[in-house]
Amino acid sequence: MKTAVTSASGQLGSAIVKQLIEEIGKDNVIAIARTPAKAEQLGVAVRKGDYNNREDFDIALKGIDAVLLVSGMDEPQKRIQQHRNVIEAAKQNGVKKIVYTSIIGDEEKNAFSPVVQSNRQTEADVRESGLQWVIGRNGIYIEPDLEYIQTYKREGEIRNCAGHGKCGYTSRPELGYAYAKMLLNDKHIGKTYNLMGETITQARLAELINQVYKTNLIYNAVPCEAYEKERKEELGEFIGSVIAGIYKGISDGVYNIPSDFEQAAGRPHKPVIELIREFKHL
Repeated sequence: MKTAVTSASGQLGSAIVKQLIEEIGKDNVIAIARTPAKAEQLGVAVRKGDYNNREDFDIALKGIDAVLLVSGMDEPQKRIQQHRNVIEAAKQNGVKKIVYTSIIGDEEKNAFSPVVQSNRQTEADVRESGLQWVIGRNGIYIEPDLEYIQTYKREGEIRNCAGHGKCGYTSRPELGYAYAKMLLNDKHIGKTYNLMGETITQARLAELINQVYKTNLIYNAVPCEAYEKERKEELGEFIGSVIAGIYKGISDGVYNIPSDFEQAAGRPHKPVIELIREFKHL
């Protein structure tokens, strides 16, 4: 069975490709990337695929049995048609199965909601495609917090507007493991899974980082309006709003939901402290 992964040069796409190689061997995995040279280090065949170019995918998906559609990173209003380019090309090429990487999130109440809405539309498009389908809704990546560790250490704190809200963290390698299983095992067809680990507060996240990195971070909650203003000033209007919206979602309990990771992956999700240790030793 030939399995293709879109956006394979990205961090999630490459994690899925690496896990698929372990499962079915490199000869059965095709990496699709907007800039193929950026995916060559994966050691598999690479085909060109720009989400804005339907013709790319008409060629890239020839001879493919299953495709993993990694959600695009463009603005929400552009993503829907970009994803449809892949879905329609998959149908035209006789692809049997499509797996989509969606997200957990609130569809209405915060600045992250437009991103969630666009993902929900693609979920609907996938379900209505006529192909066999599986959908994963990703929890919050642990990596951005850990990539920010030097700033946290300099400031002595983790500061955001999540308050006492809990969220289920995950990591790209954990998601790579789950998505490979979802692609390869037919028992997942027609299922939608929340993919995340244990739910924890930001104060608990600070404690776990302290254990692994030997830091003395504390957690400080700030009002969401002030946090959004701060993020916009540092990161720009769109990204700043999205980040603030995610933490408001945590505060509102959007991410404090049951996880389906074990059903999808066939094993429990690794504890958060193990994700932090693995990242530190990369």
